[in-house]
Amino acid sequence: MGKSTGEHEEVLSMTGTTTPYGAGAAPAPGSGPAASPRVIGLVLALVAALYVVAPAMNAAVAPLVHTDLGVTAEDGAVAQIAGACLAIGVLAAAGRAGDLKGRRTVLSASLAVLCLGSVVLAASCGPATYVLGRIVVAAALAAVFVSCLAFLTTVSMPGRIRRIMGGWLAAMSAGFVLAVNLAPHAAALTGWRITAALMAAAAGGALVLVRRLLPEAGPPAREALPDAARTLSQVLCAVGLAAALQLAPLWGWQDPRVGALLTVAVLACAAARARTLRRAPERRRSERVPGAVWTGALVAGLALGFTQVVLTMAVPALVSAVGLSGGTTALVLSAFGVGGAAACLLIRHRNVSPLAGASLGLPLAALGLALLHALVDHASHALAGGFAVVTLVGFGTMLAAAPQMARFLAAVPRPHLGVHAALLPCAILVGTAAAQALPYTSARSPLPLPAEARELLWVGTVVVAVAALALGRPVVSVVVAAASVLQYVMVDAGTSQPMRVVVALVVGAAAGAVAWSRREQTERLTRTRETATALQCAVLHPIPPRLGGLRLAGLYRPATAGTAIGGDFLEALDTPYGTRVLIGDVRGKGLQAVQTVTDLLGCFRSRAHETEDLGEVAASLDRQVRRAALARGDEELFATALLLQHAGPSQELHVVNCGHLAPLEVGPGRTRELDVPAVLPLGLGLLDAAGAVRAHRVALGPGATLLTHTDGLSEARNSSGEFYPLAERLAAAGRHTPDDLVRHLDDDVRDWTHHLDDDIAVLALGRR
Repeated sequence: MGKSTGEHEEVLSMTGTTTPYGAGAAPAPGSGPAASPRVIGLVLALVAALYVVAPAMNAAVAPLVHTDLGVTAEDGAVAQIAGACLAIGVLAAAGRAGDLKGRRTVLSASLAVLCLGSVVLAASCGPATYVLGRIVVAAALAAVFVSCLAFLTTVSMPGRIRRIMGGWLAAMSAGFVLAVNLAPHAAALTGWRITAALMAAAAGGALVLVRRLLPEAGPPAREALPDAARTLSQVLCAVGLAAALQLAPLWGWQDPRVGALLTVAVLACAAARARTLRRAPERRRSERVPGAVWTGALVAGLALGFTQVVLTMAVPALVSAVGLSGGTTALVLSAFGVGGAAACLLIRHRNVSPLAGASLGLPLAALGLALLHALVDHASHALAGGFAVVTLVGFGTMLAAAPQMARFLAAVPRPHLGVHAALLPCAILVGTAAAQALPYTSARSPLPLPAEARELLWVGTVVVAVAALALGRPVVSVVVAAASVLQYVMVDAGTSQPMRVVVALVVGAAAGAVAWSRREQTERLTRTRETATALQCAVLHPIPPRLGGLRLAGLYRPATAGTAIGGDFLEALDTPYGTRVLIGDVRGKGLQAVQTVTDLLGCFRSRAHETEDLGEVAASLDRQVRRAALARGDEELFATALLLQHAGPSQELHVVNCGHLAPLEVGPGRTRELDVPAVLPLGLGLLDAAGAVRAHRVALGPGATLLTHTDGLSEARNSSGEFYPLAERLAAAGRHTPDDLVRHLDDDVRDWTHHLDDDIAVLALGRR
């Protein structure tokens, strides 16, 4: 229980002041009518696909550029390292610029810079010009990606981000598959200059789409960053760490410059942490992202970037060693995108929690990396086996990463969304840099030998297992890590085919152990859900669709998942005195609140059938709460409640309001709060000197629905701390029957908020 009734009325009257999530956004001047959310998502997916297409194009044209311009491996390393470090800074800068200037404006500028950088590449006449173009393109792509990511999140309600991100990441994965397979052929057919020109044309076309079809995503933020110094320290830490990790294989770990970069990264990290601890008491709720959510997204991004580099280096070496062509190598490598797309589509259609995704996905990815040692051995099955196993790695990695990313974006405060959204691509870039610090994977290293590729796979397996230990269930992660170490020892001890079979069997046994563990957890979860459902049905009886002369619809959503019952209650009974309805909210949470709910409902079910006067029924409930408070020694125990009664064909309802929120009348073209006088809540002394409280009469108009609810609905907050605009969302409900309204509210409030802080009870009624 939170706000008072007066505060709720103020919240309900403040319609039109919140960001119109999910309904598009206000069009910018000159941008034409606002596009539908589906069109916005499609355009952003197409634009963001440039982020995965460009690296594949660069890799495909590298031999041609080396021949024509004399661009050496050292030049390519400079472009790659400088571009990655600059991209990290650009991610934060572009994200913040989108907060202040508008997402559409920054995305348009980023695409214009990308077009210009691609033109520079196409017109390059020497290594210096080409390297400069590569750096500009890398920075522009970073700005495009973070702008698309923040844009997509801005126009989506927090509860929908999981589904939207699932579809968006699936489209990105599909773009990766196409780019890896088609880029080499396009470069061979057209040449590197035309390929760069095509990238410029694609950026220009994307710019036209953005200007014509996308509105400005909400008003620019007017708030300063909660802690600009902390954000700057975090960016400096990421840049220093990425630079040191990529330069160490080239300069050597003993080089003073590498040590200086690592020192800068450590000091910046310490400064950011100190600022966080110092300002924690001052930060408002709307400015906070829970530490577990922030850390989960960071670890998931690091693991994703690391795994991609390990596969990119190891798979071509292993596939080429058995005599397969470059096209086959690209096909096997693109299986990572196939698996990632499948995982993202699964997440779009099923609510996979971050814990479940990490517990299942990362062990699958680690087992897939381990299986690559045993399957990619002979040309007879290297293609099928390699494709299947790399698909498994991609599926597991994205199954773990996508829910973490969606949860993080849903929890980010909207005024600072852009700069926070930069964390995800920054984490991926730092993970990529960490992988390039390994032997055989640096920016200047040639393709590793098969033995070196196996070493990389083993390291990748251990890293993914460690990520599973951090994000998932430890027992599953320990089993996977032990199996990975065992298979490495066995492969290193001998290379005969029987040994490979033994390794595959060992890894299969580990997979069986993981499956068994997951089955046990699933069975326990099923039993818990069955118990919770039985308890809910025993305490909270289902609301019948018809009762007396009324049509009814009810909704109950506890804030704590898996508990089934909280401190809210609702009931509808057919009594000798007509249809009687009760809805309310007990102060407090936990088992004591559930016990009070049980006592109140039992009292109501008894007195509603025996007491003619509705006010006397309310007085009985008041006495019941006072008895419970006396028995528990809780002087602050009370409950708000709303009692309604309807008899025969009457158009009137009798209402007794005991400190509860006033009901709303919802009809075609109108939503209004009924003027129902409120007395003290139950447990605070309902009887006054004049006797029992009298019921208030209200008329229910033709075609209208009366909506009653607890404060968990109107106080549901989005990630920026804004209350759910109940009256505004009811006006957009379309049909206004009790069933339609309750279904609309159930879906809409879960889209509005990423996390319920309080129980929700809703009961809608209308005349038959």
